[in-house]
Amino acid sequence: MVSGEGEYRAFQAGFRFEETADQASAIEQVLSDLKSDKPMDRVICGDVGFGKTEVALRAAFVAVQAGKQVAVLVPTTLLAQQHFTTFTDRFADWPVRVASLSRFRTNKEAESVLAGVAGGTVDIVIATQRLLQGKVRFKDLGLVVIDEEHRFGVRDKEKLKALRAEVDVLTLTATPIPRTLNMAMGGLRDLSLITTPPAERLAVKTFVLEWNETVVREAAMREIRRGGQIYFVHNTIETIEKTAQAIRELVPEANVSVGHGQMRERELEQLMLDFYHRRFNVLVCTTIIESGIDVPTANTIVIDRADRFGLARFTSCAAAWDGLTIEPMRI
Repeated sequence: MVSGEGEYRAFQAGFRFEETADQASAIEQVLSDLKSDKPMDRVICGDVGFGKTEVALRAAFVAVQAGKQVAVLVPTTLLAQQHFTTFTDRFADWPVRVASLSRFRTNKEAESVLAGVAGGTVDIVIATQRLLQGKVRFKDLGLVVIDEEHRFGVRDKEKLKALRAEVDVLTLTATPIPRTLNMAMGGLRDLSLITTPPAERLAVKTFVLEWNETVVREAAMREIRRGGQIYFVHNTIETIEKTAQAIRELVPEANVSVGHGQMRERELEQLMLDFYHRRFNVLVCTTIIESGIDVPTANTIVIDRADRFGLARFTSCAAAWDGLTIEPMRI
């Protein structure tokens, strides 16, 4: 796939930030893959906020300009909505139709999107696992972007493997699982690392402490005073409401809500949307947030009983938000 140089430069100019060296290198590697006769199978690994999505946007632009369709596969409905907003904004000045396929769409809207995908009137579709269902047909699929591949089930992964032989595949991840990393290091999949933080990004500060209510309150109040939001991770559903009440008493200035995996899906989706739109500022939750949406104003996370977390899960929680500060942990 090759896009017109002038058009690509115009799209590139729409990026509001300065590319880091790693990001620019990853983009060049992806563009080189797209020009190759061999189907791309590249993993882009980098922390949240380091520019992986822009790499995917550039690849999508090149694919669409070449007359191909693009599918962006994400693990959660909320993430699908966020990517849909990002892609729609980025392609606003171009004759590109972006659509989303998730539970946020009514049956009538979903059928319209599927018809557009099959007929070729939809250029880019952002979707959850529904995209892998048998009835989904593309007119001319050229690129698949997978966000956090390890979040998908075994059957989904088998369908993804089938796609790799036919189309270009770009995988984005902040925390690659050992199998994916091993395949990349072994040369079975290409790997691009984005390790350089954006300009003016503050370094992550991590504090490992015994439980201390004074420190927890101080961390929460510092974030609240600057208009930010806080994640409080308590990974035991049986006691999460009790913990939330304790936080309300400890920080009465905070507006506290609770989220966990036993909530009804739509209720949980609405909760996360409310948090994204800053309708409350402290979310007491389980590790459901490790594959959640990017909330730019959520800069502080308190992890309760961090000793109960495995390294991989702890890392995925710690890599999940922009400008993250891991605050006191009860150990």
